[in-house]
Parts: sequence; C-alpha cells; structure tokens
Amino acid sequence: MPADLVLLSARLLDPGTGRILPHTALAAERGRIAFLGDDRDARALAGPGTTVVDLRGAVVTAGFTDGHLHPVSGAERTMGVDLSGCRDLAAVRTALAAAVGDLRPGAWLRGWGLDPNAFGSAPVATAALGPVLDGVPALIDLFDAHSALASERALELAGVDGPRAFEQGSEIVCDADGRPTGLLLEDAACEVVEAAAPRPTEAQIRARAAEVLAAMAASGLTGGHAMDANGDSLAVYAALEAEDALPLRLRIAPWCRPEASDADIAELIRLQGTGGTLWRVAGVKLFMDGTIDNGTAWLETPDCHGQSDHAYWPDPRRYTQVIAELHRAGVPTATHAIGDAAVRHVLDAVEQAQAESGRTGGTGGTGLTGSTGAGGGTGGMGVVRHRVEHIETVPDDTVRRFAPLGVAASMQPTHCCEFTRADHTDNWSRRLGEERAGRAFRCRDLWEAGARVVLGSDWPIAPYPPLQVMAGARHRRPADLSLPPHGPEQALTPLQALRGMTVNAAWAAGEEDRAGRLAVGHRADLTVLADDPLRVPDSELAALPVLLTAVAGRVTHRAAEV
Repeated sequence: MPADLVLLSARLLDPGTGRILPHTALAAERGRIAFLGDDRDARALAGPGTTVVDLRGAVVTAGFTDGHLHPVSGAERTMGVDLSGCRDLAAVRTALAAAVGDLRPGAWLRGWGLDPNAFGSAPVATAALGPVLDGVPALIDLFDAHSALASERALELAGVDGPRAFEQGSEIVCDADGRPTGLLLEDAACEVVEAAAPRPTEAQIRARAAEVLAAMAASGLTGGHAMDANGDSLAVYAALEAEDALPLRLRIAPWCRPEASDADIAELIRLQGTGGTLWRVAGVKLFMDGTIDNGTAWLETPDCHGQSDHAYWPDPRRYTQVIAELHRAGVPTATHAIGDAAVRHVLDAVEQAQAESGRTGGTGGTGLTGSTGAGGGTGGMGVVRHRVEHIETVPDDTVRRFAPLGVAASMQPTHCCEFTRADHTDNWSRRLGEERAGRAFRCRDLWEAGARVVLGSDWPIAPYPPLQVMAGARHRRPADLSLPPHGPEQALTPLQALRGMTVNAAWAAGEEDRAGRLAVGHRADLTVLADDPLRVPDSELAALPVLLTAVAGRVTHRAAEV
C-alpha cells in the first residue's frame, strides 16, 4: 500500500534522545510512521496519491502538543477587543474608546486580556476606566480568565446591585457600602453578567474556532490537551471534524465543579472515551483555587492583602472524595492548583486515592487511552495518571512529592515571562511577598526532582505558538526580551523544553508507546522547522520558521517555501 506522506532530505530530530537520527527520510501510512531510512527507499514507497515533500535539510521532529489550552471557549472569548497589549490605564481607555466608537447603539462591548498590572496601585475596578464605558453594557475579561470587569450598565442589565453567595469560591466585589465595583471573581460571579450578554451564534463560534485551530497548526502544533468541554464545544469539534477542518489532535477534559452531584460525576465517567477520530474526552478538569492576581488562590498563609486564604471548593474534603471516585473509575484528572496550599491538597488527595485503590500514577503503562483516535476508554493496566495545572509557587517538600506519586506537573512558563517581573514589582509578586515570589514557576526544580514537566500556553491566557512557550521556558523573559529573566535558575535546557511539548505530553496522556517520538509505529504527528531547535539561541527560537505540520500523516500546514 502506498504511503500517505513521504518527507525527503530531512534531518530527523528525536525528542527522546535529542539526537539527529541516521536517516534522511520518513514515510507515513494510515496515520503512523511506517518507515525511517534513506531517500531512495522512501521514494519507492510513494504512489500516485502520496504527498511527497523535499525538505532540503529542514528538521522534522515529533509534533508539538500544548499541554493546556482552551480552543473553543478561547475562540469565543477572543472575539472581543484585545487588551493584552495595554500596559497602563491610558492605553486601556484608548483601546476601549475606539471599540465603543464602533458599537451600534445598545450593543454590548466585550474585551479580553486585561492585565491587572495596568491599574498600577489603583484598585481593579470599573471606576478606574473613567467615563469611557458610561451607558455602555461592557464585560471585559481579565487576562487570567478567572475574573472580569462589568460596566455599570452591564450590572444593571444583569440585575446585580450587591453581593451574592455562591456554591464555589466566587465573589461579586462590593465597596464598603455594598455597591458592586464591577470586579467579578471566578466563574459563578462572571456567569451572572454573562447570562445577560448576547452570545455569538453557533456558526460564528465554529468559524472562529476553525480560524484559531488553523493558526495553531501553522504555529507547529499538532495536538493539545483541551481543559474544558463547556457549552457546545464538543459539538463544535464534531462539526469541524465532519467538515475536515480539525487540524489538531485534541484530548478534552470536561469540568467538575464543587456543586457537581453524584449524578454529574457519573456522567463525567460515562463520557470518557467518547469523541471522534482526532478528538476524544479523556479525563476531568477540576479547580482547587483561583489566581494569585485576584486574591482567589489558596495559600498556606494569606497574601499581603489578607486574601487567597481559602479553597475554591467550600469543602475541600468533597474534592478529595471526588478524586477518589474518579481514580477508582480509571479516570485521570487535571486540577488547577496555583497556590501552595492548593497544590498540597491535590497531592494529598491523589496519594489517598492511590492508597485506597492500589492503583498508582506510575512511570509506565497506558492509563486512560484507547487503541485509536485521540485516546479514550479505561486502560487495562491499572495506571491512572493525574496532573496538577499551573503550580505557580510551592515549597521544596511539595516539589519532591510529584515524582513518587506519578503526578505530572503541567506548567505555563510564559505566564511567568509575561505577567511577573524579576524585580517583583508586578501585582503577582507584590501580593505574595519576597519569599513566595522567589519560588516562582519552579520548572527546573520539579524536573530535577523527577517530575514529568508538561509545557503549555493556557491559551487564551497567553499566546499559543509552541516555539514561544519553549523559548519562555528557556530564557524566562517576556517575548520582546525587554526585561531581565525572572528566576533564571528555573530555566529549562533546550532538550527539556522540547521534551515538555512532545515526550512528556505523551506520557501525561498515557500515550508514550504511540506518540511524542520519531519511531516506526508512532503517530505521524510531525512538526517541520527551518533549523534544529536545540541549537537555535533562546532569544531566536520563537521566530524559527515552521515549514510544515502534519497530523496522522496528513499535512495541516505547509509554508509557501516548501
């Protein structure tokens, strides 16, 4: 049977070893790597329908996988005005004024990417934006997607005139007189106003998601671990795949919130393994806390404002029970845990679940995987791999617990690069204080302690191009290199950064026997670069051209020069 894809005159870089293989050609058949060898033998495998590409010395490596992103919800969220480049309130007001000028009367303004550092020492509140939003219903997501600012008109339309109680760690922030300031903390509070705002149509969301996913493929991504299944996102993936417009392989972890009933959890278990060829529900996403910037993280001692002193789950013991139930069912979990107390509680819960069931996270086995597609179903080897997402500040004893428990450390180094500062003048660092800010995003310490560090962007929180993520892990500086590195001792080596988006991502998914390497029988999910990423300087890595991307042996992006 002829090959589907043949790549010639290539340098084949295996992320497992960091070495260029002694071959110049690769052939893919039925979605898998079927041949590694010389050009002459590879040409013989081509047929009339084979895609043959002469790479003229370009570098082929295992396809990049983003360990944490939100493709569909992010696509919808980023349909508003982009405020991510605004560094002060003057820039924010200017951008909002321009957007208001383009609105039709009565229309809602949506925005995203607002950095609380833009407020300086002023409170994060709608009043700080001045009169630009007077009479305009506006809802603006802060960069962390765990908080939003609502204008006075938006609050009025949503019927919000004071504080409310929620079944999760959420808050409508009010002043001393009980009047809402516009700041909404965490999902339940944000959803009160979102419910009053118009939503884009299904067709608009699908079109925007297709646009985003195509751009992700062009950036070198072949896969991603999608950390939500909110709204109609599963239907969006199904529709895109039916239209042959799904260019990434996606593992999807739907949310489990504190208010979830036993029936809800049973439904999450039932959903495991469902999906299509390139997308599959595989795992469950939970939240142990919020964010440090908002004062909603869970720290072992409160931040400098007396905040971040409690869990997102009103009763953390219930979280422990849910982890045990999912673990017994063979379902891996990914828990958002930013603060030191939150991370500790997640590890405690996993350790207890493992002890009670006898099933471990292990260093091998398949976990929750399937024989085809994106992975799914409950594996038969008794290995259930859990993960902690973010891990922004933790002490030494917590760092050492990941490896023995087989828990993956899923981290986003560009959050450190873009939103914190080496001199600790940023909001995140000021809230934590010197000691805790000094142990920021401990990627290298976790790696050296034996943890499997998985890298991702958390898009739309930070940009998704994988080369930018890997560059940030290596140099710990903003993308424009305008500031000194924050915690340079926590930088990863070039090979570690590459493994964080290939080998380790496959391991966290329980798919190391079929993904993340250049080996016969492994998936033909491939990223082709103009040069060897292990030898390109840290400061130049993000600009390295992506020449071709392939998923299951099918080209999803091809640069004009190839």
